[in-house]
Amino acid sequence: MSQLVANYTPREIVSELDRYIVGQNRAKRAVAIALRNRWRRQQVSDELREEIVPKNIIMIGPTGVGKTEIARRLSRLAQAPFIKVEASKFTEVGYVGRDVESMIRDLAEVAVQMLRAEQVERVQVRAKEHAEERLVDLLAKKHRDGSADDREQHQIVGPFFVSPQGEVSGQRADEDEVNAIRAKLRSGQLDQENIELDVAEGATPLVSVFGGHGLEEMEIQLKDMLSNLPGFKNKKKRRKLKVKDARRMLEEEEAQKLVDMDQVTRDAITRTEQSGIVFLDEIDKVVGRPGAHTGPDVSREGVQRDLLPIVEGSTVNTKYGTVKTDHILFIAAGAFHVAKVSDLVPELQGRFPIRVELDSLGKDDFIRILTEPKNALTRQYQALMSTEGITLQFTERAIDEIAGYAASANNRAENIGARRLHTVMEALLEELSFGASERSDAIVTIDADDVRKTLEPIVNDEDLAKYIL
Repeated sequence: MSQLVANYTPREIVSELDRYIVGQNRAKRAVAIALRNRWRRQQVSDELREEIVPKNIIMIGPTGVGKTEIARRLSRLAQAPFIKVEASKFTEVGYVGRDVESMIRDLAEVAVQMLRAEQVERVQVRAKEHAEERLVDLLAKKHRDGSADDREQHQIVGPFFVSPQGEVSGQRADEDEVNAIRAKLRSGQLDQENIELDVAEGATPLVSVFGGHGLEEMEIQLKDMLSNLPGFKNKKKRRKLKVKDARRMLEEEEAQKLVDMDQVTRDAITRTEQSGIVFLDEIDKVVGRPGAHTGPDVSREGVQRDLLPIVEGSTVNTKYGTVKTDHILFIAAGAFHVAKVSDLVPELQGRFPIRVELDSLGKDDFIRILTEPKNALTRQYQALMSTEGITLQFTERAIDEIAGYAASANNRAENIGARRLHTVMEALLEELSFGASERSDAIVTIDADDVRKTLEPIVNDEDLAKYIL
């Protein structure tokens, strides 16, 4: 059976997540095991493979502790169809909004795009060869006749070009001329030369459908149908392009011709069913409030009831065919400040057997977040300032003070986790960011005194801190 999921060991997955996410080892281990089990399932016999269902995960923790970041990094590691959706965007059937089946349709769309990109990569060499041949013929015709008239519509018959009307327009370039043009084309000597090329317009009929749930899918299907009508299908227009731009367009066009979209669709459906992953964020927002039995809360429990068959395993119709959700992995996440996991409907709780609690972040965690990850905030600001010719440096004491102010702001106001570091860093570096293009000094060092001087007045003024930090 073909490889449908990445062959990473749990330790390798955790190691990769450690490069971007501080702490939260239990959550990392849970998703690493779940991802590895996707690969393990592919190795067992066909009969038993159908019986092995994914162990869905629910991650519990306050905002800003890394739930969404784990999902983002996991999507890059998985090499499988992956989609992140907000549970709060869904509504119960009968209410205006998106129905829960739309996330499976979106997942299938992701899989098709992924498979198409893989196929295009495989045929890229042949596509470049075909595009080069078309460019050489276009250039040979232009150099001989002084213009690139309807070369795209002419057929080659022996040494002549014959138009669709049967007119013989001129003799084809001889082999030596063609080889000379091909050599110049490959060396880049003709990149700035202009040629005329017929390109597809790609016009899509303007159609909008207003109404209840699921009608956005109807709008897409109507657009697809109308785009195949006469006047829209294969509509082309003549454009004048530089050779280097024409080469890119021709390569894309030739690659699309070489891709078997029927095979892509079949493989995409299989990959969606066997290795698809759905990250369901803000799951706590569809938990009904205790004691509330009217109004929007009815829809919240309705969304849970609609989610249940999708997570349990059902068949969803998409424009590419039916998708079975039995073996799609669902990872849910929520802060659960007001509600508890036990407030979910019991049937849905049972479909998420693995529960992982993420830890709140403190000062020590903030210090690590500012220094350890590959994409640490300090490195991001240093890279931004380097574009202005400024070398930005932070002392260890400055990092310590920044982390302390962020932790203090979280304790005094709403705890937003690591996102507080963004507001603190912006407040600290606002003056530098504003005047960076006018500064003459090449090195700027931020020390503890600079941090205290900038942030202390804001922190001490509770009203000001409430709006700035």
